[in-house]
Amino acid sequence: MTRHHIDDEMLMRYAAGKLTEGWGVAVATHLALCPSCRSSLGVYEALGGHFLDSENPQSDDEVIARSWKQLKARIDAGEIDKVIPLRRPAGNTLLPEPLRSYVDQAGGLAWRRLGAGGAAQMIVPTGDETTTARLLLIPKGQPVPEHTHNGVELTLVLAGSFSDEISTFRRGDVEMADTEIIHTPRAGEEEDCICLAVTDAPLRFSSRLMRFLQPWLKI
Repeated sequence: MTRHHIDDEMLMRYAAGKLTEGWGVAVATHLALCPSCRSSLGVYEALGGHFLDSENPQSDDEVIARSWKQLKARIDAGEIDKVIPLRRPAGNTLLPEPLRSYVDQAGGLAWRRLGAGGAAQMIVPTGDETTTARLLLIPKGQPVPEHTHNGVELTLVLAGSFSDEISTFRRGDVEMADTEIIHTPRAGEEEDCICLAVTDAPLRFSSRLMRFLQPWLKI
């Protein structure tokens, strides 16, 4: 069962078509694994057109912020059911759609080792120059070196689990991390952890060695 979800603002941006491709792939892949967020998305899609049509011309951020405030007020007042039925996604493989299609178009799942510890990554090619999407494989029981972030990192678990100073995350769970979070994610002991990670800026490692290797590792 998914316990850590995409936040409401990002879901609203996805429903409104306002996310860039890298973020959009991550959100869509999470939606394939999370019935709760699919239901929430259905509400936003059903009401988004009404809100946008009723507003005077404004910036996208103003429209989204006001639409969310109005929508939340109607949900809290009981005018709208929080859960509506949506079509079920096809399949439930390691790489749900649309992520699977991106990987297939790149020639299939091909890992590139990150040093001698067994960790590996695959860059997922998108048309988005503002983000980097990658698949990460962290061997069971092993940590990712301590780091914070120069921007935002969205991590979606596809297999296994990892734990950090925030919580434990399993298949379907999402962690959003920013410049205020310093953490050392560690893969669970049961199996290797495979994640989709999307970033809009390089990570900022505590280790001087990791900072030296960073340009070569492309993280």
